[in-house]
Amino acid sequence: MSNANSLKNILSTLLLALALNFPCIAQSPLAHKHIAITQFVTHGALDTVRTALLEELEKKGYKEGENLTITFDNAHGNATTASQIARKFLGLKPDVIVAIATPSALSMVKTIKNSIPIVFSAVTDPVRAGLVSSLQNHPQNVTGVMDAPPIKEQMGFIKTLLPAAKTIGIIYNPGDNGSVSSLEVIREEAKAQGFALVEVTPVKSSDIQAALLQLVGQVDAIYVPLDNMIVSAMKTVSAISLKHKIPLFAADSGSVESGALACVGYSYHLAGLKTGDMAEEILKGKKSSEIDIASPDKIDVFINRNALETLKISLPESLRSQARFY
Repeated sequence: MSNANSLKNILSTLLLALALNFPCIAQSPLAHKHIAITQFVTHGALDTVRTALLEELEKKGYKEGENLTITFDNAHGNATTASQIARKFLGLKPDVIVAIATPSALSMVKTIKNSIPIVFSAVTDPVRAGLVSSLQNHPQNVTGVMDAPPIKEQMGFIKTLLPAAKTIGIIYNPGDNGSVSSLEVIREEAKAQGFALVEVTPVKSSDIQAALLQLVGQVDAIYVPLDNMIVSAMKTVSAISLKHKIPLFAADSGSVESGALACVGYSYHLAGLKTGDMAEEILKGKKSSEIDIASPDKIDVFINRNALETLKISLPESLRSQARFY
């Protein structure tokens, strides 16, 4: 055997050994994929989910402009627009659709049916909303991340922070599936803590200020459930509440960054990372029905420092040490 052939055989053996011991070397580049993302409205929590899911996809090797095409559309709080986006995505035929918030997810499921995998995120109750038939067994081409708030802990937190509080104001849009699905639990847990409730129900954004003013002088605090219309106006809601010295509590952590006093809840950044992880599994060939519907598994305390100081509320040291401040 010639020296050249011997050297060739040695190199071939070395390359084979490297491939067996370091599989990543033998892997081919990721195939180019197309993800279509929609969210129902612009607000802190939903924006955070979208940013984090793209962060997770890039971490897993999917980079826009290289091996990933991203289509993004925002419904801006309009159900008709959400339906138009769904029809657009059906025509585009992406590899996976991510729908952020219940109204957008519902539009996608109704329009897409089982033709394209769908991952929802920031959905309070996917079964009640009609996205899936069951959390445990969902044969439909749909999976995702729930954000059902820990309402028991939230009401207990209000009691801890405001032990003298007797009456809580609830502001929500009666047409929002997310907030309406939480109402029964909110009422039960508020009663368990000894709170009376005063509910106001604006049906459009221009009604929010008047609805809030109805609560002034009647309540010791205000609680905002996972309501897309109210949360998207959180800067206005928090400013009015603070002006009238009413502590404002939110079901979502993003609202604290926008001015609400506090929230005991989930990190939407973690929810977005989980959403991205699900999308990545689908891009690599896994079926939506094989991926369990998930929830963020860690509850944190979120505090707005400016609201805390303006309202002159004393935060127990046990809470201060674990809180995340904005």
